Amino acid sequence: MIINNDFSDIAYNRKSIRLYDESVKISNKEMLEMIQKSTIAPSSVNMQPWRFVVVESNEEKQKLKPLIRFNTRQNDTSSAMILIFGDMECYEYGEEIYNQAVTEGKMSPEVRDEQLAAIIPYYKNLTREKMNDVVKIDSSLAAMQFMLVARAHGYDTNPIGGFEADELAEAFGLKKDRYVPVIILSIGKALEEGYDSIRLDAKEFITFK
Repeated sequence: MIINNDFSDIAYNRKSIRLYDESVKISNKEMLEMIQKSTIAPSSVNMQPWRFVVVESNEEKQKLKPLIRFNTRQNDTSSAMILIFGDMECYEYGEEIYNQAVTEGKMSPEVRDEQLAAIIPYYKNLTREKMNDVVKIDSSLAAMQFMLVARAHGYDTNPIGGFEADELAEAFGLKKDRYVPVIILSIGKALEEGYDSIRLDAKEFITFK
């Protein structure tokens, strides 16, 4: 969700931030607001598999530190580290999600029942590999959405893919077999300008037919 109208400032000028102002804290209220805005991201059959763990205390950051390889500067200086997981059993929330749609008048009870009767068995029968793809795609969309929302709130972010994936869930009290780590986002106020990245010309990757 883009809050201000200057999209170029939000997206086009994004830089990779590694060092943050340690004095800047983000309230739980504002963090919740940003995550709430992020969850309007697209989601396959609206199962919303993203799960967020906000690591903000020094104690929990120390627990995270050995698991993030070469990204310790972000961990040490950021306002928080956002761990984003994909829930492999997200379909357990299907009835709650679709009931809410009925309550809000966005779906009839008949449509709810018809769709749940098709979706839940389908999701339960997916292979682990296929389910892994589904939850990671949806959770990645929510992660990108969070980065845009954070920028609109005046914060900087850095996406981190280098971490100990096999250990992350259990380190923060989540079931390893159910919650697959997707990405970690650091967030805060940049203390340095950050790194510019080059991108190849888009025409190299486009085929018009």
